[in-house]
Amino acid sequence: MISARLGHANLGLGVGLRTVHFNYILQNQPAVDWFEVISENFMDSGGRPRYVLDQVAEQYPVVMHGVSMSIGSTDPLNFDYLGKLKRLADSVKARWVSDHLCWTGVAALNTHDLLPIPLNEETLAHVAGRVRTVQEYLERPLVLENPSSYVTFADSTMSEWEFLSRLADEANCGLLLDVNNVYVSSVNHDFDPAEYIRSVPHERVVQFHIAGHTHCKTHIIDTHDDHVIDPVWALYRLAHELTGGVSTLLEWDARIPEFPVVHAEVLKARRYMDAELAPAEDIAVVVPATQRRESQKRGRDLENAKGPVPVFGTRASVPHPLSFIVPEVA
Repeated sequence: MISARLGHANLGLGVGLRTVHFNYILQNQPAVDWFEVISENFMDSGGRPRYVLDQVAEQYPVVMHGVSMSIGSTDPLNFDYLGKLKRLADSVKARWVSDHLCWTGVAALNTHDLLPIPLNEETLAHVAGRVRTVQEYLERPLVLENPSSYVTFADSTMSEWEFLSRLADEANCGLLLDVNNVYVSSVNHDFDPAEYIRSVPHERVVQFHIAGHTHCKTHIIDTHDDHVIDPVWALYRLAHELTGGVSTLLEWDARIPEFPVVHAEVLKARRYMDAELAPAEDIAVVVPATQRRESQKRGRDLENAKGPVPVFGTRASVPHPLSFIVPEVA
C-alpha cells in the first residue's frame, strides 16, 4: 500500500542535470540538494553521460523524470521501455520516477510532444488502470506531472485538478505539481490558478516544478528558457504553505546560463517559504485584463466546437518546450 506522499522526504531545492553543466558539476561539486534527470537521456546510454550520472548519483539524491511513457495513449504499454526505466532507476537508486499526464504518440510512433487528453470518466478509468500496471511492474510508485496545455476537448467533463485528484486516489499514485504549468494553462484556458493549487490533494504532492516561460501576448508557451516570474512565485508560495513544503526543482532547458545562475534561481524559493510573508489565503494571482478579454472571446467563439479545439490561434514560430531539449545521447 502506498502511503500519503509515498513516504518520500522533502529533498530540498534541486536543479536538472544538463550536459552543459557536466564539467562544472564534476569539478566543483556544488552545494545542490539534489538533481533531476530526463530518464530517456540515460536509459540507452553509456559513455560520458552515464559516467557523469553515476558520479552524481554517488554524491547527490537523484530523481528520474520521463517524457515518453505516454500514460494516456491508447497504444499498449511499452514494456521494453519500462524495463529500461526500471533498470536505470535501480542502478542510480532513484528516489522516485515521474512522468506526465499526457500521451506522446500512437501506433508506436513518438511525437516527442506532451499531448493533452480529454478529461472525462472514460479517460480516467483508462489512465488509472495503466498507472496501476506501471507501478506494479516498476515495483515503485509513479509520480505524475500536470503538463502545460494549449488545446482543450469538447468531450472533457471535469477540470484538470478534479481529474488529477481522482486519478491520484484511484491509482494510488503521487503528483508532481508543476506550478509554472498551472500558471501557463490558466492563461491559455482562462481559469483561476490559485483554485487549481488549492484543489489538488496536497498529501499526494511529492514534488514541485518551477520554471520560466515565453509570453506570446494571447497565450503562453512553457519554454523553460528564463527566470521564474513573480505570479509563478506567488503560486509557489501558496503551494508551499498548503503542502507543508516538498522537494522543489527548477527547470531551465533552453538558453541555459552558467550553473551558478540556475542554482541561484532555485535558491530564490527560500524567501517564499518565509513565514513572515503574506498568508497563502491572501495571495491572488492576477491575469491581466487584456488576457482575460482575449480568453473570454475565444471561449465564446469555441462554445459549439466539436472535437479538440485550439484555445489560441497558431503557435507561429514558438515551438513546444520539448523542441528545445537537445538529446544528450545519440
